[in-house]
Amino acid sequence: MQFAYNYQIEHPVGVFLWKRLHFPILKKGFITMSAIILGHKHPDTDSIVSAIACTDLYRQRGLDVKAAAQGTPAPETAFVLERFGLQAPEVVTSVAGKDVYIVDYSDLNQAPDDFKDCTLKGIVDHHKLGDMTSSAPLEIVIMPVGCTNTILKRMYDYLGFVPPKNIAGAMLCAILSDTVIFKSPTCTPADKAAAAELAEIAGIEDIEALGMELFTAKSAVKGVAARDLIMRDFKDFNMSGSKVGIGQLELVDLKLLEDRIPELLADLAALKADGRHTAILLLTDIMKEGSLLLMVSDDPAKIAGAFGTTAEGTPWLPGVMSRKKQVVPNLEAAFKA
Repeated sequence: MQFAYNYQIEHPVGVFLWKRLHFPILKKGFITMSAIILGHKHPDTDSIVSAIACTDLYRQRGLDVKAAAQGTPAPETAFVLERFGLQAPEVVTSVAGKDVYIVDYSDLNQAPDDFKDCTLKGIVDHHKLGDMTSSAPLEIVIMPVGCTNTILKRMYDYLGFVPPKNIAGAMLCAILSDTVIFKSPTCTPADKAAAAELAEIAGIEDIEALGMELFTAKSAVKGVAARDLIMRDFKDFNMSGSKVGIGQLELVDLKLLEDRIPELLADLAALKADGRHTAILLLTDIMKEGSLLLMVSDDPAKIAGAFGTTAEGTPWLPGVMSRKKQVVPNLEAAFKA
């Protein structure tokens, strides 16, 4: 059986049309080998919820899959799972010999260390294409939107399926988290449309209120070790041969951490000493819409220069909300220069 129709997605740079694309819908009883659906290291809400939603979608297609994660849920994600009655995915750190679908990334340094020994079956992501390769053709859906769950919502639509109420609620939260309640420059009309549709399915009347609940949970930092705070949403990047680690904490008020900045800088220094050129932590104030830059680097001037600021102290970066769109590209350009 084939399912096909014209599908349109709006984006600030234009309108993308998927014209008469054909996607096989597998009937019950005709399934592939069991596979896992896995997000990135140090999983955030989008990573874990994407694995859950993609698992539901692929099971509706008839695929034998299960959700997995490379770590336990952070406080924000734990809030989402509890709010919508969902189980945290099984923690999987080794994938050798397994069939694997990837969600929310495509960079090898964000995958399990033995990733090259698995069989990559597919990717759903909203970042730039990374360095993963495959030994056989695979399904890849990558779109320039603010959240992987926005893509998954369109895939549900495209295949003619509907997410369950609780999964729709979690998907909505993932979009709110990744787009910082639609304030991030990564947010697109497609994200807002998907959020509205998911809210209707989930029975959520006040999206903004849910978003504030989400970020209040995300701002739970009291009593949490500095390393755990840094690693809540931390990714390593290969920048022209240099390893650069970038963490981000999104808070409703930076005063929650102002007394702990020396401690955070000390732990960044320890992370840098573990084979990194630079270790960065962005403390993002979602209300003031900007980020405080904490860094320890072999070349502080290069890092600061990428943002048009000085290397002294902890500079404030007004308007900087997105690691993906406003931080990584600037640093990549600086390292190539």
